[in-house]
Amino acid sequence: MKYEKNEIVTVTIEDIGSEGEGIGRVEGFTLFVKDAVVGDTVEARIVKNKKTYAYGRLEKVLVPSPFRVEPKCAWHRQCGGCQLQSCSYERQLVFKQDKIRNSLIRIGGFAPEQVDACMEPIVGMEFPFRYRNKAQYPVGTDRDGNVVAGFYAARTHNIIAHTDCWLGPVENEAILNCILEYMRENKVSAYDEKTGTGLVRHILIRKGFASGEIMVCLVINGKRADFKTGSGIAGTDYQFLPAQDELLKKLAAIKGMTSVSVSLNSEQTNVIMGKEIYTLWGKDTISDTIRVRDMAQPGFPLTGKELTFAISPLSFYQVNPVQTEKLYSLALEYAGLTGQETVWDLYCGIGTISLFLAGNAGKVYGVEVIPQAIEDARENAKRNGIENAAFFVGKAEDVLQEIYGGGTEKEQVGDEGMLHPDVIVVDPPRKGCDSACLEVMLKMRPERIVYVSCDPATLARDLKVLCAGGYEMTRARGVDQFGGTVHVESIVLLSKPRIIFLSKAD
Repeated sequence: MKYEKNEIVTVTIEDIGSEGEGIGRVEGFTLFVKDAVVGDTVEARIVKNKKTYAYGRLEKVLVPSPFRVEPKCAWHRQCGGCQLQSCSYERQLVFKQDKIRNSLIRIGGFAPEQVDACMEPIVGMEFPFRYRNKAQYPVGTDRDGNVVAGFYAARTHNIIAHTDCWLGPVENEAILNCILEYMRENKVSAYDEKTGTGLVRHILIRKGFASGEIMVCLVINGKRADFKTGSGIAGTDYQFLPAQDELLKKLAAIKGMTSVSVSLNSEQTNVIMGKEIYTLWGKDTISDTIRVRDMAQPGFPLTGKELTFAISPLSFYQVNPVQTEKLYSLALEYAGLTGQETVWDLYCGIGTISLFLAGNAGKVYGVEVIPQAIEDARENAKRNGIENAAFFVGKAEDVLQEIYGGGTEKEQVGDEGMLHPDVIVVDPPRKGCDSACLEVMLKMRPERIVYVSCDPATLARDLKVLCAGGYEMTRARGVDQFGGTVHVESIVLLSKPRIIFLSKAD
């Protein structure tokens, strides 16, 4: 059976797809309906047809699901960032647990009974809102030419003018309104993607939840030579913005404001941040603290151990600090450290996991391809008085191959034990580990591999390779870092299977 485009059909939603869309069936024909909740009976308009399935747009909820809730954000359907906001948080966690499980079975090729034996309950949030410590808002103009900021509508670059996202801290709205008011009063232009003209492209806001410190970085269109020299209220060498001091005074008055900077990006690209950062007021960085939690106890209480990190506009830092403490505490637990082990932390960023592990390890080596991140990692080690961590710049597979092959990095460190680590921790980007990296990991044969992932699909793909190379999945757990969305973090422990020799009598 095939429906016509724009035809209205009635369907009961029986499942949730990987991108949060509702899935229903009408006379054996599968229909995917965005914004529908499992358990809903809805009217949907057919928008795209295929041979055995179709996509529909939610027109009306006829019978609401017991899992349907009133969204906090009026723009959630247009924005598309919070795909699950109409679904109760308890049901969101079920979806995310199933997403990890199904990926391990369908993509990783693991037997369902093996996955069920390894998987532990997902770690959820007490309040799945106001959790993001970082947001990047595009700036543009509306149809009437007014300067606006907000978020891109789903699958477009059309800006939804919205300054109070429920995922970010409440301070973001005041900061955005302050900047927009300044731009309107001083006729500061917004960037136009089509023409490549206009000054302000994006507004980056970061907050240290433990410190309360706030950072604002305006991404502006231009090169350093385009701007005149001059000294402002902070002794800034360049005047990047008209009436720059006026804006700085307004931002400085916001409680918690610690750093205001600009990032220069004159490229016509989707990459948000430029490579050149100039501090206009305050410090170059803000700080935040991550604390160890006892994941074996109810409520996951803090243990008292904590680390402080300096965060720059370009730093990679997990966006949900409360859940990050739980995720990293699980990584520490899964690593099973006794104080003697050699640990490699691949894709280490600014050293957050590396330094988390260092207090319980003999030696920790971190690898990251971004030079600035490694500089930050080394500074963070000094900041926390950690002396048993070393960091290398480069692709994980290249650094490991060089050391494993006896290259200059090995000579620099002079540590034979680093060739045979007890534990390797990986926290790769969404695309997963490079195949060459997986090969070198298998050559190094650590006792345990702790894999932290933000994408269950690439996690399952890489685990398939590692387990084919002799490892066994022994523990797996989801940590919800992104309430209201379809995204979920996962952590998996791989162990070398023990070989048991049986005598003839046995």
